[in-house]
Amino acid sequence: MAETQNTAEQAEILASELFSEFFWNKLGPSNHDWPCEDPEHHKVKEHPCDVVYYYDEPYAASQTYVHCDLKSYAKGTITAAAVRSAVESLAKQVSCAEKSEMWRKLHTHENVTFSVNGLLFVYNHDGEYEADFQKNLVHIPPESLQLPRGSRLFVLGPKEIFWLNNIRDEIQRLRGKRSPEIPSHEHCFYFHPQLVRRANLQVRKAKAATLETLTSPIIILEHHDPKGSAQRGVIVFYSRPGDTVDEFMYLIDTLRKYELLDDRTSVTVKTLGASPISSPTFQKAQLQYIEGLVGSNIATDLGDYVNAIRYEPMVHIKTTYSNIDLGTWA
Repeated sequence: MAETQNTAEQAEILASELFSEFFWNKLGPSNHDWPCEDPEHHKVKEHPCDVVYYYDEPYAASQTYVHCDLKSYAKGTITAAAVRSAVESLAKQVSCAEKSEMWRKLHTHENVTFSVNGLLFVYNHDGEYEADFQKNLVHIPPESLQLPRGSRLFVLGPKEIFWLNNIRDEIQRLRGKRSPEIPSHEHCFYFHPQLVRRANLQVRKAKAATLETLTSPIIILEHHDPKGSAQRGVIVFYSRPGDTVDEFMYLIDTLRKYELLDDRTSVTVKTLGASPISSPTFQKAQLQYIEGLVGSNIATDLGDYVNAIRYEPMVHIKTTYSNIDLGTWA
């Protein structure tokens, strides 16, 4: 899985463009090595660092630092052995990061409570990888990674990166229209629900989509009226197939539980590559959900809110970079 400099740079460029739209911030230098804190166990003298991002946690008064290993590979170089090697190496990097004075000095803020998570970012630069990437992970025992308590390791494969990149493109398209459907960044944030046993402690400060959010089937972007009215918009990016009524009824009920259905909120559900029958299936789900409230012949406010939800499939986009162009502009 050898990478040339220009090919490796493709993942770095895409990650920067992608995560900035999800309100992640970069901190510290990129592409550097730092001393291993446990060379006897890790069998290396130094660890690499491609880039570190951070964001504020919604459910705790703390920050999360994301130590990234950015990979850019062609279809034929993505193998189970190579992915396992990258995951195990990243786990060692994360385990050393919290203990390393140099890593903390370069990549964290002072006097801040934080945790360190790892992210393996596997971008397929030729766009030809169609296998099930998750099969490369099933034979990696989590206990073998020996991550420190409170740290987690996430993997974004080609399919997940394609999905997130299309979300980014859709947001930028809606924001850039002659009559923008989404306001500028300062009026937008990613929605984190108030849960039964987990309160959103930083509603205004924690605007970013967390790692947990980015790897879930529902990503919700909320935006408020720049003119200061009480109106708000909600865009629900939904990654599931959308081929059953029950599936969409569950989604609608989730939006109700999240208190996103009311008279001041416009809601749009966006999908990508969903079932060919997803649009009529969503309409059926709306009707059945409304009928299940109090019957088909009785109008209710909630029924009106459900009926007003828009369903809009997105158009695929695929990001590719030219090694020649990158070499010319480097």
